[in-house]
Amino acid sequence: MKPAAAIVVAALLLIIVAALPSAQPQIPSGREVVSPSAYVSLEPVARGSSFQLALVLKIRPGFHINARKPSANYLIPTDLLANLPAGFKSAGEISYPKGELRTFAFTKTPLNVYEGKVVLRVPLTAQSDAPLGTQHIPLKLRYQACSNEVCLPPVTLDVDAPVTVAASAATSRPAHPELFPTQ
Repeated sequence: MKPAAAIVVAALLLIIVAALPSAQPQIPSGREVVSPSAYVSLEPVARGSSFQLALVLKIRPGFHINARKPSANYLIPTDLLANLPAGFKSAGEISYPKGELRTFAFTKTPLNVYEGKVVLRVPLTAQSDAPLGTQHIPLKLRYQACSNEVCLPPVTLDVDAPVTVAASAATSRPAHPELFPTQ
């Protein structure tokens, strides 16, 4: 190849490389940081019985969310609301884990956060008139995800918790024992 042609080819390659997007990592949206999944403690749930829902949050590596009881007033706590349909009632307070104190580059004070996998539990009762078959309990999960470099805007995720209701406890069995303490 002639020297002038080689220079033109090299210049074109430099222009193409310069036009490529940079290799900086993309910042995910807050919705992409937490993956929630709902599980029920009994299958099926008998009318008139108490049971629990577990909402398992898988938090993306490199990120955390504030615990239910954040370590500063300005931090947005993790919050779960259950919009109970007819036939279901609350059987107590939602159970949130304690959280872990972590220090980050952006603060000298440790923050109370959740990382990795977190389980929230919702105690419920299926009333004697609960509709039979598969029912859906809508949950709303609100949190703010942060990394060591950036905090994302708070988000609210809608989560569907399907629950199968039976007329009697004859066929009801414990489910997901790894998520629920002995009842």
